[in-house]
Amino acid sequence: MNLDFGVAVAYLPHLLQAAGLTIFLALTSQAVGTGLGTLLALGRSAGPRWLSAIIWVYVWIFRGTPMLLHLFFIYYAAPLFGLTLDALPAAIIAMSLSTTAYSCEIIRSGIQAVHHGQIEAARAVGMTYPKIVRRIIMPQAVRIIIPPYMSNFISHTKNTSLASVITVPELMLTAQMIYSSTYRAIEILSTAGLIYLFLTSCLTWLQLYFERATAYEKRGLSERRKRLLGVSQPS
Repeated sequence: MNLDFGVAVAYLPHLLQAAGLTIFLALTSQAVGTGLGTLLALGRSAGPRWLSAIIWVYVWIFRGTPMLLHLFFIYYAAPLFGLTLDALPAAIIAMSLSTTAYSCEIIRSGIQAVHHGQIEAARAVGMTYPKIVRRIIMPQAVRIIIPPYMSNFISHTKNTSLASVITVPELMLTAQMIYSSTYRAIEILSTAGLIYLFLTSCLTWLQLYFERATAYEKRGLSERRKRLLGVSQPS
């Protein structure tokens, strides 16, 4: 077997450009999914029973069906209902809907881990629910959320390769187009794999950073927090 990675080097700018679209697709859909997932998690945790039931059905459907099906449905089936989208917006919508369901359950698990007595105590002193979420629930829940959330983010980034089936020119489709014309599949796919590995490694490093940043019992209170609590006096 005669391997020639010079071909991969020659096409590296095209692969990196496609990787930029992969990053955009992953970040955009993950951001939308996180925002919507947070709202759904709060709805399931503190909303009325009928709202919790509707959210449960949504999560059940989107977690129980493959993302590939979501992509096909949004891109190919939506025009039957009068909604025609280009490939990239269709991919963003489909992937956002999918990651919303996973983010909802991940964030809900963190919310439920906060002892209910703390919430009742906050209500007793007159705190509104949005303030309770911001000051009581989320600072504690985020420590529990980070590992599964980042693991899902890593998987989500790799799953952006599925957008190639609806002709989004992200990294995987670009790699396929290049090796189809050069007949150098091993070299091109290996290079694409290294790019994916770099992206997921960055997310892994980010996870470790967030875990250290939220390890309050090891890091201790900041000087600002100590002053607010009256533990120490400013010099």
